[in-house]
Amino acid sequence: MTPLHLADGRTVLVADTGPGSGSRAVVWHHETPHTGAHLAPVLAAATERGLRLVAVTRPGFGGADPLPGRSVADGARDLAQVIDALGIDRVAAIGGSGGGPHALAAAALLPHRVTGVATFASPAPFVDTPTWWDGMADDGGLRAAAVGREARLAWADTAGFDPAQFTDEDWAALDGAWAALGQDAQAADETGRVGSADDDRAFVTDWGFALADVRVPTLVEQGTDDRVVPMSHGRMIAAAVPGAVLHERPRAGHVSVLAGVPAALDWLAARW
Repeated sequence: MTPLHLADGRTVLVADTGPGSGSRAVVWHHETPHTGAHLAPVLAAATERGLRLVAVTRPGFGGADPLPGRSVADGARDLAQVIDALGIDRVAAIGGSGGGPHALAAAALLPHRVTGVATFASPAPFVDTPTWWDGMADDGGLRAAAVGREARLAWADTAGFDPAQFTDEDWAALDGAWAALGQDAQAADETGRVGSADDDRAFVTDWGFALADVRVPTLVEQGTDDRVVPMSHGRMIAAAVPGAVLHERPRAGHVSVLAGVPAALDWLAARW
């Protein structure tokens, strides 16, 4: 991870396979929580396709300076500075779970620099309705975030992980191909309390852009059995983004849906 100083004085951390890894670049927007380091299955899939892989640690995670009150849109503004510093003109954006809104922000707010976007198990923009909440096995963090940042931070002090959030297919993925995801999340838990709170707060407040502003090719991947971000969210995103392609993965949960990452990279590369 390489520190990079932004115009406002904050420091973010960047993981980059470098210009020698391919002429086309993909930015992986990490789940919540995360350290920012490349995940082995994402890195392998990008390498096999000759793609340069970049990841940016969001504020409050992994040593990146926090940004209290940040919106989802702020991530796109940070990304613009990062790819400028790396000398990259155009990128594809892909995001899993909490990275999904940030990938969509890049597509909406950097339309001349983002060639396409793919999301996996991404939450949809917040609306306080049963459709948004129903099906979440544990909605405590988001409900606390809807009250305020301090409420979300206080919730984290007593909250525990509910294993029922994950399906049998999710646990199999975490024991196998996606073990690196679980390891990264555990490592991030040690330092990412503020980052997770600010992510959740950003998800349940104004994102700073409308999904209708996303005008690049968009792929929405969602598991039908997801208990963290229910199927309804994928459908809401796909309905709001002009021309979006929705792929519902039967029996996939919140982690096991990531089996589609290699195919999504192919889909993005075909639309460069």
